[in-house]
Amino acid sequence: MQRSTASFTITDTANVKQQIVSWANRFSICCCLDNHNYGHTVSSYEYLVGAGAISVFSAETHALNLLDHYLDKNRDWLFGHVSYNLTYELYGIASGKQSTVQFPSFYFFRPEIVVEIKKGIVEISSFTSSPEHVWKEILQTEIIAAENNYNSRFAINPRVTKEEYIATIHLIQQHILRGDCYELNYCQEFFAEKARINPLQVYQRLSAVSPNPFGAYYKNADNYLLCASPERFIKKTGSAILSQPIKGTAKRNTSNKDADDVLRNELQTSSKDRSENVMVVDLVRNDLSKICKEGTVHVEELFGIHSFPQVHQMISTISGELDDTISFTDILKASFPMGSMTGAPKNKVIELIEKYEPVSRGIFSGALGYFSPEQDFDFNVVIRSILYNQSTQYLSYFTGSGITFYSDAATEFEECLLKGAAIEAVLKND
Repeated sequence: MQRSTASFTITDTANVKQQIVSWANRFSICCCLDNHNYGHTVSSYEYLVGAGAISVFSAETHALNLLDHYLDKNRDWLFGHVSYNLTYELYGIASGKQSTVQFPSFYFFRPEIVVEIKKGIVEISSFTSSPEHVWKEILQTEIIAAENNYNSRFAINPRVTKEEYIATIHLIQQHILRGDCYELNYCQEFFAEKARINPLQVYQRLSAVSPNPFGAYYKNADNYLLCASPERFIKKTGSAILSQPIKGTAKRNTSNKDADDVLRNELQTSSKDRSENVMVVDLVRNDLSKICKEGTVHVEELFGIHSFPQVHQMISTISGELDDTISFTDILKASFPMGSMTGAPKNKVIELIEKYEPVSRGIFSGALGYFSPEQDFDFNVVIRSILYNQSTQYLSYFTGSGITFYSDAATEFEECLLKGAAIEAVLKND
């Protein structure tokens, strides 16, 4: 089975992207990936969409060998995710917790139609309809506006109170004092029940308020991921592999450039944030050394400060050259879950995360992305995201921060609120 492919020139990229995502939303499965023109992310595509499913790989446990077989059999465009639940399998944890929005633990699909935007050119490849017919459908699609027309109002509740959060941080710091770990990324959930929203409309508004380089609109039957992630997990191009962990967050003052520069410089020179960042860099270097040729793993950028709509972030870039026999699941075994969302040493902090976080993370702090026909891939870290189940009307988002012995628990709580501010503003329509 071969795809038919055709290209079309566009002048208004922003408008066409909105038409494409509105068109893709007709399908029961779609994944729309948007880098929002950020330069530092080294993205292969400005906008990439898979819609409809020719075949699907879905599993809950013991899926790695089966996943390798699926990837080898389907050397084509593939879109999908790996949830945090893979951690339980990799580290032998029998978790009794369920994720509140239940995406499959593993899910990949071979799309019926792929739409790419790159440098003012739209390329459409399709198994079923002609690219010209798909393009005509897209151009005739009415854009879903970002303005609010929600059917109901709902309360957003924290899973733990501020007092409970602070008490948990103090318990984690006792583990650090005893030498059990050095740093732990503790996350908390905010949720709403009986929340009736238009997921596409909320995504459009989130993208307008908080455009980020790994944004995504991901529809998987009744489950939706509305993602404004700034973080890359891992990218492969040929034999080259790249990871860009984030550790270090500072608020912005976009109304005053001088004040904003002060905040940026404070993050750049923060000994706490540098300590956390270099710790995760060492973790990633160690992870990549297991799968890369000897001597090829190196740090391309250390303590880079990159600015996003709500926050400044400290991002480092680590790269390497893969051994010839390494598969995707070998990469997952070596590097998942990502160190920026766990801590160090990874095996111990994963146990403590299971002990202290009250619900399973599910797709949060997992990875969403794509494979190209050349078997290259790019996956984000699922953070700064709204999770929603349309059938149960359950809505959820998580935020977290890296805890060290020197962390101030109240300050860490405020950092969690800062990271969720854009989502809260979108949901409240502020």
